[in-house]
Amino acid sequence: MVRCWKHSETRLEEAQCTDEGSAASSQSHFPHKAFWVSLSASLLLVIIGLGLTGHLGLSQPHSESLQIVRITVPDQTGVLINQSAVVDQQNDLVTFSIASPANQTSTVLFDVKRGLICYKPVDQDSCYLRKMEKTDYDNVQSLLHESTHKQSQFQLSGNETRRQTEYLGVLAASQVDVATLDEPLQALCQDSSIHWTRRVEGPGKQRLVYFCIDICFPSNICVSVCFYYLPE
Repeated sequence: MVRCWKHSETRLEEAQCTDEGSAASSQSHFPHKAFWVSLSASLLLVIIGLGLTGHLGLSQPHSESLQIVRITVPDQTGVLINQSAVVDQQNDLVTFSIASPANQTSTVLFDVKRGLICYKPVDQDSCYLRKMEKTDYDNVQSLLHESTHKQSQFQLSGNETRRQTEYLGVLAASQVDVATLDEPLQALCQDSSIHWTRRVEGPGKQRLVYFCIDICFPSNICVSVCFYYLPE
């Protein structure tokens, strides 16, 4: 600090001292201002970068998380049956596409997260729902909970494959509103009537089996699921 003591130059010296003080003050404030401007710019860049990263992550095609597994197994007569399963590990979904001899496809969706199985048979404008049981969870383990498959195609041996038949009774009086279902089931059953089913011992001689769907898993298990309508 400069002290101004000459009377004749008091105003001049005081003015000069004031100017120098202001200049010094401006110089002392400038680094702080530059610091805050730089910090604000850095934060803005970080926010933009995070936003772009999140946008790119969300905009990645969902198909990248899907894997198609093909399963080939001989039927009871030895004829090879080809099936495909689309595995969506991100959403805990396994969707089977089962081709008939006439090259028409039925669909079976295992929604593990919600504990539901949805059957959409070929040549029918209907879907059939069932709650998953322990055996159902066990059957899809080999597809859903392996992070990566060494192979995308499984050739099952007829001699080693265990076969079983399950009967499901259709509860005709309990039709389901498609709007109450979650998106995967809505997409599959849009414009279709939807019914709940339950496992039963068998249709009995007085009841007719309307259709059956064969599902084979990489664990050498094939399940023939047959449907019929229960008495109302």
